[in-house]
Amino acid sequence: MKVALLSDIHGNLPALELAIRNLKGVDAYLVLGDVVNYGPWSNECVELLDDLTNCVKLKGNHEGYFLQGECSSQNHLSNLFFDICFQTFNKSELIQEYIDSYYLDKFKCVHTIDDNYVFEDSDIEIDRSYIIGHSHKQYKVEKNNYLIINPGSVGQNRQYINEINFAVFEPNNCNVEFKSIIYNVDIVISEMKKQNYSKECLDYYQLKDRR
Repeated sequence: MKVALLSDIHGNLPALELAIRNLKGVDAYLVLGDVVNYGPWSNECVELLDDLTNCVKLKGNHEGYFLQGECSSQNHLSNLFFDICFQTFNKSELIQEYIDSYYLDKFKCVHTIDDNYVFEDSDIEIDRSYIIGHSHKQYKVEKNNYLIINPGSVGQNRQYINEINFAVFEPNNCNVEFKSIIYNVDIVISEMKKQNYSKECLDYYQLKDRR
């Protein structure tokens, strides 16, 4: 069995479509949260995932913000993006169905662990194996005899803004194949300009490093 791992899409439809086109032969999809906010296509990304067969969708912190109708993030930029994206969001009934956790063989799948950003070098003790998102970093690491797998971010790579990260996981042997694709992020920026994103929001994408 091959399971596509997708996380942190953040309203980036072109990146999501390209990732899915490069996932031929998978048996199921596991979405690890944060489908919405930042990018200009939150509605469309939610709809596309809803149309996929055998797709489990987990709730991230940004789905939580959209469902409660306000952004409680301490991150100033998250709030700026929320103020833009939430105005036109109309798929609350779909993200309401997203679940908090899912078990895939011996792995607990959640958006993140204890609301923390967990990186490969994080000092963290775990009592089981996890598949997570949230930190936008791609890795597989062992912590006190358990594994943490993070497929990285589909829609908002925080090192190289024009790189899409995702993975294919085989639960029976714990094999994970990390995938990376370079794409034209200017398509996203162009749409953000059409939707009158603020300069501060645009600069977040325009000034990031690229491959």
